[in-house]
Amino acid sequence: MNEPTRSIVVECPAKTNLTLAVGKPHQEWSGRHELDTIYCAISLTDTVKVTEKPADTGFSLELDGTHLGDLASSQADMRRNHAVLALFAMAEAAGREPNVALSIAKRIPVGGGLAGGSADAAATILGLNELWDLHWPVERLQQVAATLGADMPFCVAGGYARGTGYGERIETFASQSPEAQSLRSQGFAGPLVVGAYQSQLSTPEVYAAFDQIGAGDGDANHLQKASISLHPRSGQAIESAVKAGATHAFVSGSGPSVVAFTPTAAIRRAVIEAWKRSACVDRIIAASAPAVPSVSRHGNAIQ
Repeated sequence: MNEPTRSIVVECPAKTNLTLAVGKPHQEWSGRHELDTIYCAISLTDTVKVTEKPADTGFSLELDGTHLGDLASSQADMRRNHAVLALFAMAEAAGREPNVALSIAKRIPVGGGLAGGSADAAATILGLNELWDLHWPVERLQQVAATLGADMPFCVAGGYARGTGYGERIETFASQSPEAQSLRSQGFAGPLVVGAYQSQLSTPEVYAAFDQIGAGDGDANHLQKASISLHPRSGQAIESAVKAGATHAFVSGSGPSVVAFTPTAAIRRAVIEAWKRSACVDRIIAASAPAVPSVSRHGNAIQ
């Protein structure tokens, strides 16, 4: 009798940057800029399922979702998908063959500054750690993630964290740490809404604009001015949210998505109504912060 096929399901949150200080580019980092950022995971998730396949059958990838953006293009190279790259990286690190089926249900906007691709990669890493019975600690998983991209090590753990280097050096803030409590007291916790767009922004394009025009006065996210210069509706969404009572409203990462913290139901309704009235966003997504990934086997949570 054949053993049942094993599957692991991971819900991995999107990220935003509560602050994002951008320094100079470094040649040794392939031109990436030096960053000092406070990451925050939000409860908008992609669902990634990793399933074992028979030996010598290779990998497969299935994508599902209403707003797949460039991922749905017939020109998209499946082998360059972040989750697939994470599969290859984990297989190499663990000395395993990548005989795995990946299934991704996308809800995080593509190309929106919310690290949807990084979340998929992190979910794959977390899922394979369980599927292959590796039992590696988060720190080792983050080392694998760091070889793939700046946001991925953070996405493996979620919550709050400080990122330095080009974003890959992660100092996680425990939920009861002074740093986490300070962020909560500043209003960076609880209910929020995301203003999302059909259009996407290329991160290199935003950084190129930043290199030309710099950061805006008082912007905690140094990329916000550059992002708005390329996508003015994001600026309109921020202005509308603040006028409606949001405690914080800003471009998420390199944009164009906008995150607005809404501490009360009345403020949340006011922000949503303002965004709808002004048509300054294409989609409105309710979420909360902070959030962490969840890993389950056959629908049962794994501690």
